[in-house]
Amino acid sequence: MSLLSKFQRLYHTIKPLRFEQIAYRIYYKAKPLRKINVTVNVSKPADWEWSGPEVIKPSFLGNNEVCFLNLKGVVNSAKDWNNQAFEKLWLYNLHYFDDLNAQDSKARFSIQLELVKRWIAENPAVFGNGWEAYPLSLRLVNWIKWYNRAGLNIPDIICSIEVQANALSKQLEYHILGNHLFANAKALVFVGCFLQGDSASKYLKLGLKILEREIPEQFLEDGGHFELSPMYHGILLWDLLDLINLAELTGRSELAAKLPWWRNVAIKALNWLRIMRHPDGEVSFFNDSTMGIAATPEQLFNYATILGLEFETMPLPLLVTLPVSGYSRVSMPEHTLLLDHAAVGPDYLPGHAHADTLSLEWSVELNRVLVNSGTSIYGISEERLRQRKTAAHNTVVVDDADSSEVWSGFRVARRAYAKLLHSNLDKDNVTLIASHDGYKRLNGKVNHTRQVTVMTKSLSVIDRLQGRFNNAHMYWHLHPNIKVTQIAPCELSLTLLCGKVLKVSSNVPLQILPSTWHPGFGETIMSNKIIADFRADEVKIIFSII
Repeated sequence: MSLLSKFQRLYHTIKPLRFEQIAYRIYYKAKPLRKINVTVNVSKPADWEWSGPEVIKPSFLGNNEVCFLNLKGVVNSAKDWNNQAFEKLWLYNLHYFDDLNAQDSKARFSIQLELVKRWIAENPAVFGNGWEAYPLSLRLVNWIKWYNRAGLNIPDIICSIEVQANALSKQLEYHILGNHLFANAKALVFVGCFLQGDSASKYLKLGLKILEREIPEQFLEDGGHFELSPMYHGILLWDLLDLINLAELTGRSELAAKLPWWRNVAIKALNWLRIMRHPDGEVSFFNDSTMGIAATPEQLFNYATILGLEFETMPLPLLVTLPVSGYSRVSMPEHTLLLDHAAVGPDYLPGHAHADTLSLEWSVELNRVLVNSGTSIYGISEERLRQRKTAAHNTVVVDDADSSEVWSGFRVARRAYAKLLHSNLDKDNVTLIASHDGYKRLNGKVNHTRQVTVMTKSLSVIDRLQGRFNNAHMYWHLHPNIKVTQIAPCELSLTLLCGKVLKVSSNVPLQILPSTWHPGFGETIMSNKIIADFRADEVKIIFSII
C-alpha cells in the first residue's frame, strides 16, 4: 500500500470519530495515570447480599492453573499476571476474576480468596493490565458481588476496592465509548452502592450520570445494542439486568428512580435477542460474535424472568424487521433466515465491525447451514483481519475489495451503508431486497443489490452488481456438520447431520473449497465454502429442502 493510500485510510478512519474520543486519547497519552493515593479510610461496606445467576464456566482450576478463551495457563508468580507470552485479551480475562461468580463458585472459595489476596499483593497500583479501565471495571463488579455474598470481613480487600475505584474514575474510557464506557459506569454504580461515605456517593453519582447519557445512546429504539453485534448485545443486556437486580437488592432511592426506565429498555433488548438467535438457541454471527463469551440467550431470558420482567414469549411472526438496527428475520416452519442490511455499527465506534454487509445466516430446523465466520481472536494479526473481511461472510466480494475497509484489529476506514429497499409478505412467501454502496468507492462505482426470496421449502438469493468490475465472487460458508457433494457444475447436494438433504442450484458453476468456522475464542473448525464467480452482473442461487 502506498503512503498516500495509507494516509487516505487513516483519514477515513479518524474522520467519523467524536471530538471527545480524540481529545481524551491525546490527554491519556500525554498524562497517563502513573500513581494514585493508596491510603484510604476503610469503612464497613453496605450489608446487602448479591443474588444473581451464575452461568459462565469456571476458569480457576486450582494449583494456580487457569483457563480463558479455551487456553490454559498458570499464575505461579507476580510476573504471570502480565505474561507477554499470552495475548492481551487472555491477560484481560485473567484480571476480570469472572470465576468469583461462575458456576458453583462456592466450591472454589479457597482458590478464589487466595488469588484475590495475591492480586492485591502482586499488582501494585497502577502497573500492568489489571489497572487499565476495562479490566478494572469488570473486576470491581465481580469482587463486590463475591465479597458480600461470602460474608467476608477483610479490610485489605475493601481498601483495594476503594483504590481501584479511584483509579477507574481517573481514566474513564471516553476515548473509546460504547460498551467500555458502559462497563465503567456499571462498576462505579456497584462501588457506590457497596462502599459508604463521601467517595461512594461520588462514584454512584458519576456512574448514574454516565448511564443517563449512554443507555439511550447505546440501546436503539428497536432494542438492539448500537454496536450491532449479537454477542455484545448479550453482554450489555446482562449488565443492564445486573443494574436492575442491584436496584432491587439495595433499595437505593437513586437506583429505584431509574427502575421503570431500565426495565423498559431491557424488555426491548430481550425481544431483539429473541429475533437474532438461531433455532439452536445461540446467537447469530454478525460482526464480532461468537459463543461462550456472553451469557446464552436462554440464560438471559431466565435472569430476566427471575427479575420479574414481562417480555414477549409467543412464537415470532413469519417476517420481523428491526428497522433501526438493520436486520430482518424470516421464520418458516422448517427453516429460519437472518439478513444483515445494517450499517457496520456507529460511525464513531466501528471497532467490532466486520465487512459483512448484506450477509445472511440460515438454519434448517435446528441445524445451522449457512454461517458467517465467527470470531476466534482479537488483537492485530492476519487471522483477525481475515475473519473480519467480506470473504469470510455469506456475501459478495468485488475486485478483491471488502465492502467496508476493515484494517488492523479494530479499525474501519470507508464503510458500507445499506438500505432495505423492499420487504414483502405474500401468503407464505417473503421477499427482501437490500443494497449497499460500499463498492462505490471503487473505480467502477459498483452498487450491490441482494434479493432474497424465502418460500416454505426454499431460499433463493439473487445478487446484482451495477457498475464496472473486473471480477466478483459470491461466498457461502457451510457449517462444519454439513456434507457437501458436487452433483454437476451448477448443482450441489448438502447433507445435514440429521440426515436431511438440501439441493443447491445456480445459474453459474459452483466451486467447493476448504473454509473454517470459529464458534468460540481460540476455536477453529474446518468446514467448506461454496464460491460462485460473476460471469455477468447477476448470480442466482437456490437452496431447496428436499
